[in-house]
Amino acid sequence: MAAQDIIIRPVITEKSMSGMASKKYTFEVCKDANKIEIAKAVEELFGVKVSKVNTLHVRGHMRRQGRYEGYTPSWKKAVVTLKEDSKPIEFFEGMM
Repeated sequence: MAAQDIIIRPVITEKSMSGMASKKYTFEVCKDANKIEIAKAVEELFGVKVSKVNTLHVRGHMRRQGRYEGYTPSWKKAVVTLKEDSKPIEFFEGMM
């Protein structure tokens, strides 16, 4: 699987932005990707060194639109911690 297929998009929330001070970046990733594949994809795409990867599955929530109801899609989230000597990811620099 290519690195672009593993990392789907960055997660931009207040909580994920506060983690940037300690070099933690949050991404939505492919559901069947493991931690090793995620670490290699981040290193390849952004040119940084990854210390560790934490993953979690986010469940879909029940939503209603009038009388119709359904679930939002479930997805997988990865919190990537960079090594101390690694440079920050430039993509997130303007957002702090």
